[in-house]
Amino acid sequence: MSAVGVTPFEASPTEVEGLWTITVKTVAEPRGAVRELYRAGAYAEALGLPPSPPWAQVNVTETRRGAIRGLHGEDMTKLVAVASGEAFGAYLDARRDSPTRGRVVTAVLRPGTQVLVPPGVCNGFQALAESTQYLYCFDREWEPGMPGVAVDPLDPELGIPWPLPVDLADEAQLSAKDASLPSWAEVSATG
Repeated sequence: MSAVGVTPFEASPTEVEGLWTITVKTVAEPRGAVRELYRAGAYAEALGLPPSPPWAQVNVTETRRGAIRGLHGEDMTKLVAVASGEAFGAYLDARRDSPTRGRVVTAVLRPGTQVLVPPGVCNGFQALAESTQYLYCFDREWEPGMPGVAVDPLDPELGIPWPLPVDLADEAQLSAKDASLPSWAEVSATG
């Protein structure tokens, strides 16, 4: 019988206030692995989240290699992860009163890694695998026109080092909506 390996839950703060990278508890055994997507007690202890699951909506996107989604910073807490594939995540602090306003943090997400994104911090990613399933847990239901901010993910001022080139004429790589988002300078100028 093969040995069982356990990767413990770990949470690390980033350079953006309230943004955490997380390694989930994973039990690897001969059939594969079991990952704890969310365990209320672990998150409450490490991050101070409420002991009951705060998620009101859970979405999964399936995204092709090279495509970018985001940068979107709605007024909600998000827990993001990759269920399969690999993604390059980018997070921009767009909160007006944050001491880390304007700071960008990036992280590579693979199954077993997550990022806890506070309200007002923009979340975006580029799929690195042929097909990436990116999971979003929201603490409130998404609604059209809800409060928040969105920024052009390719704004050169942000300096996000997207790993794969993007063809702006190909909506399979960047939607027309995301391509038309304002720059960080435009968003910053309005407050």
